[in-house]
Amino acid sequence: EIWRPFVKGLQAYEMIADGDRIAVCISGGKDSMLLAKCMQELKRHSKTNFELEFIVMDPGYNPANRRLIEENAALMNIPVQIFESDIFDAVVDVDQSPCYLCARMRRGYLYDRARSLGCNKIALGHHLSDVLETTLLGLFYGAQLQTMPPKLRSRNFPGMELIRPLYCVHEDAIIAWKNYNGLRFLHCARRSHEERCGPA
Repeated sequence: EIWRPFVKGLQAYEMIADGDRIAVCISGGKDSMLLAKCMQELKRHSKTNFELEFIVMDPGYNPANRRLIEENAALMNIPVQIFESDIFDAVVDVDQSPCYLCARMRRGYLYDRARSLGCNKIALGHHLSDVLETTLLGLFYGAQLQTMPPKLRSRNFPGMELIRPLYCVHEDAIIAWKNYNGLRFLHCARRSHEERCGPA
């Protein structure tokens, strides 16, 4: 339910090529942690010659949330690099669309960090359910057909490309994997959300 759709998506949309250096972006949630593990396994078994960097941006997590990310990475044997930003401080007093602003700022920091590591691509953990939900929301609330493409060239960071390797994986399969292994991950950990969106 996970590996075959993962590989199918990579092949169908030609997401990885020889010579790529990919920054796998880990937020601490179930999707990005599974993505990191799948990419790690792909690197071990693929005939394609590419390199990986596993990066975690700490936008101002409380110590318990950051520790959970570190513990999960150690448990899954993923060699993460953690760097810090002040995004939570920047959006803490924003009333309108703070999550949108937070996501936009995160993306910029991740692109910048990836580029500094010599990467030409960043990989995000969006899955098929995210794609379908985005499409439906666009139709119902914006009266327009828009969705998440499997790969996207950055306009602000020339030469960089975003890929979504879990594009064909259903969220139900990810939840089943999490539950089967008894794992706990972060939801959104923005300060104003910590009580209701902490570890799950």
